[in-house]
Amino acid sequence: MASADGSAAPRRYSALVLAGSRGPDDPMTISLGVVHKCLMDVAGKPMLLRVLEALRASECVGRIAVCIDDAGVLRSVPEIAAWLDADEVRTVSSDATPSLSVIRSAGEMDEPYPLLVTTADNPLLTPNLVDRFCRTAANSGAEMAAGLAPASVILRDYPDASRTFLTFRDERYSGCNLFAMSGPAALEVARFWSRVEKNRKRPWKLIGAFGIGSLLLFLFRRLTLEEAMRRASRILGVSVAAVRIPVAEAAIDVDKPADLDLVEKILARRALGA
Repeated sequence: MASADGSAAPRRYSALVLAGSRGPDDPMTISLGVVHKCLMDVAGKPMLLRVLEALRASECVGRIAVCIDDAGVLRSVPEIAAWLDADEVRTVSSDATPSLSVIRSAGEMDEPYPLLVTTADNPLLTPNLVDRFCRTAANSGAEMAAGLAPASVILRDYPDASRTFLTFRDERYSGCNLFAMSGPAALEVARFWSRVEKNRKRPWKLIGAFGIGSLLLFLFRRLTLEEAMRRASRILGVSVAAVRIPVAEAAIDVDKPADLDLVEKILARRALGA
């Protein structure tokens, strides 16, 4: 299979969508009156449905699984219920944390690799964005690749967007909830993340988990993104790579009401072809 630009597409990825619940006290589900965050209405469609539509339309995605604590709630969406019945989308059980859910799901899925991991709160995902990430990740040769959007792009397009940034010597970056795992060795990254993910909103503590040397280099902005990936690969014993995605919308997910407002404005512009 070839892409629109003539380059070869990688072997099709299995896609895993993390859709675990934050429980009955999640302010988003309470404020919107939905039984599960992944089913909240985003510009007229359930949020998870938007993510699944993008994955299904991607040239680089084959099998799709939704990792969720209560699979029964998905049948309230007719399109998703039909895909489940046709075995075009399947469900796997979630675990206590996202990283543990990835580890568990990889063990439950048939032929999971290469594996694309994303989240249900990523409703701005598009087929082109998925394909771009998958092809770049495959070409990197890394066992684990993560999508990152530059702060300069995000703040240029959405100066009021509230994002968490990792600061490197060359640029600041925000995660895009896109991860590519070429094989089971990449699960070592998930195991490491399970030990540190409680600090995912505190970048200095996250970097500090790699050791005092890495923390100091990070604090003094001595590492470029590529240097940080090489250092991480040595420490983890797994080759990791960053995939730069110069698209602001790639880093905008729905964690709070302000995010939902921004996402719906973006989708309204898309609908008008702006």
